[in-house]
Amino acid sequence: MNEVPVVTIDGPSGSGKGTVSSLLAQQLGWHLLDSGALYRLTALAALKAQVELDDIDALSELAKELDVSFRTCDNSSQRQIFLNEEDVSLQIRTEEVSLSASKVAAITEVRDSLFARQQAFAQLPGLVADGRDMGTVVFPNATMKFYITASAEERAQRRLKQLQAQGIDANIQRIFEDIVARDKRDSERAISPLLPAADAIIIDTTPLSIEEVIVEIKMHLKRKGLL
Repeated sequence: MNEVPVVTIDGPSGSGKGTVSSLLAQQLGWHLLDSGALYRLTALAALKAQVELDDIDALSELAKELDVSFRTCDNSSQRQIFLNEEDVSLQIRTEEVSLSASKVAAITEVRDSLFARQQAFAQLPGLVADGRDMGTVVFPNATMKFYITASAEERAQRRLKQLQAQGIDANIQRIFEDIVARDKRDSERAISPLLPAADAIIIDTTPLSIEEVIVEIKMHLKRKGLL
């Protein structure tokens, strides 16, 4: 793994890190790890199996046994996520699963179950790892680390537009409150709290387009000799 270049992109939900990571991996021709999806998949599997979110042993076993695959759509940067051969790409993005995933991610035993699986994604020619603790915990020796953020108001607006595009009714105030609560919970948790790695480059995407963020990241990668 030490010989594989790894770029970590951490940050809160709605900051744009998922889209940025996917596009960057596609443009570089590298592998992509959507670590947040693993927690969402564990949460979804728990909901489907009616496993309580405080049943640590059962959740840990679910995390170990997840039948997961990430597949790239033909001629597209979009990725499909499969759980037990069922396309759950949209299911794992619902608010219910998002909130459950944040709670599941705070459980040490679940994080331990998923840790080795995440590191195994580091394969040549390189890896773009998207998450919340990629640069601090999973890949502390990553080649380059980025922390992408945006204001809670901007992230709420982005989430609202995303849901509306899917034909889902949503309340902007409710979304904003959920984001603030999630940020607080994720940043204050004892295990792998949401924070920038000490050596991460911080990018505030509030005033930026996705294309502008990609350009800025590539500028840093070029300086590092990765382009």
